[in-house]
Amino acid sequence: MRIHLGSDHAGFALKEQVKTLLEERGHDVTDVGTDGEESVDYPDYAGIVGHAVAEGTADVGVLVCGTGLGMAIAANKVRGVRAVQAYDPEMARMARLHNDANVLTLPGRHISAEQAAPVIDAFLGTTFEGGRHQRRVDKIEALADDDE
Repeated sequence: MRIHLGSDHAGFALKEQVKTLLEERGHDVTDVGTDGEESVDYPDYAGIVGHAVAEGTADVGVLVCGTGLGMAIAANKVRGVRAVQAYDPEMARMARLHNDANVLTLPGRHISAEQAAPVIDAFLGTTFEGGRHQRRVDKIEALADDDE
């Protein structure tokens, strides 16, 4: 799977561990940064990852900030992105199964790499169920059209 991975300074340490985990599982990982713990602005990285997913350069994205919340908010501003913050495997699984989520955000200050691993595995190992859920995803996407 082609995965774009990014973080801000608060998520840097976990991002580095997640990158190793994803590569060990055989995924094609593009790390868009950041490259250290010096303060940076999370929307910059959420935008890069979000656009890669929306444009099809990446199959999914993984973003890490302190809480995972800012990254989710920022990534969801990119048309075609359905970013979710998840901290347990069931949340990640349901986000993919029913919401066709394509970006996972993680709370770097609140979850360890050991706790994140099954969340990531659930997210990547689940496919969208479709059916009645497709209608709902279509309605979510139509909300972006309201802005035009």
